[in-house]
Amino acid sequence: MDRPSPPAPPSPAAPKDVRLLPKAHLHLHFTGSMRTSTLLELADRYGIRLPEALSSGTPPKLRATDERGWFRFQRLYDAARSCLRTADDIRRLVREAAEEDVAAGARWLEIQVDPTSYATRLGGLTPTMEIVLDAVRSAERDTGLGIGVVIAANRMKHPLEARTLARLAVRYADEGVVGFGLSNDERRGMARDFDRAFAIARRGGLRAVPHGGELAGPESVRDCLDDLGAARVGHGVRSAEDPALVRRLAESGVVCEVCPASNVALGVYDKAEDVPLRALFEAGVKIALGADDPLLFGSRLAEQYALAREVHGFSDAELGVLARQSVEGSAVPDALRAEMLAGIGEWVDGSS
Repeated sequence: MDRPSPPAPPSPAAPKDVRLLPKAHLHLHFTGSMRTSTLLELADRYGIRLPEALSSGTPPKLRATDERGWFRFQRLYDAARSCLRTADDIRRLVREAAEEDVAAGARWLEIQVDPTSYATRLGGLTPTMEIVLDAVRSAERDTGLGIGVVIAANRMKHPLEARTLARLAVRYADEGVVGFGLSNDERRGMARDFDRAFAIARRGGLRAVPHGGELAGPESVRDCLDDLGAARVGHGVRSAEDPALVRRLAESGVVCEVCPASNVALGVYDKAEDVPLRALFEAGVKIALGADDPLLFGSRLAEQYALAREVHGFSDAELGVLARQSVEGSAVPDALRAEMLAGIGEWVDGSS
């Protein structure tokens, strides 16, 4: 008599869809948020010949840790930015960026813009900000995504320009601007040169969110904390090289906007597994995952969560912690904050 076969072991549960995990996106640059298809269409409309690295449809190979590599990155970014020429172009970019983030599960986005980069074509700094903020309001209505704007100064420009931008940011603090940043090559322009600009922004109620700890080492993160009063640090991954700084970040609750795919694309780390995401997380540093410049790096917000799971071994519960930290580090309004945190709990518990 044949014995009955033992019951088959239960099949492992399929991994939860990270696109359904509510999250905030705190590190997305304006031009870098553009869809490749939109870039190609605008370039054709305006008769702009793009570098092959932008027109091929394949993310360019970059290594920005040396001067030549960073210069090439900036050239590509400038070429893409030159395709944004009208208010309609700006509205399209913001709407499409919002659509992409909604598809990735974001409920709140803080998009970073340097208005001086667009002002010559859009009639000046104030008209540029009016256009950007109008585009944000339209995108919020069309997509349901909450959006705040971070105005960013450029380290490569004079600190007086940064003060002008800080005053502009404060002027619009009640109309959608939520933070003040500092971008471009951290190896140039000392953070302390921009301390007065950040003081203006902080007094005006804006969050200080400068870049640090990507191209430059942990000292650049420390400068952001000491000289600029950073509430968040754009990237911040190089802080992992300094245990004392890691402890300080963990104890202070300063959020690092970690962008794993861009860290590898720019050559900061050779491989995805080299990004110290797990080390920072386990040390208690608060982390908000970001996509940085999807146009150039080829992946958006959901892919950063997938990378954390697949490469760094983050469990669903830990992905929920990352999403929660992104919300807690944001300027999201209280009602939406509560809704998002509840949704994260539901996703982790399996009811979504």
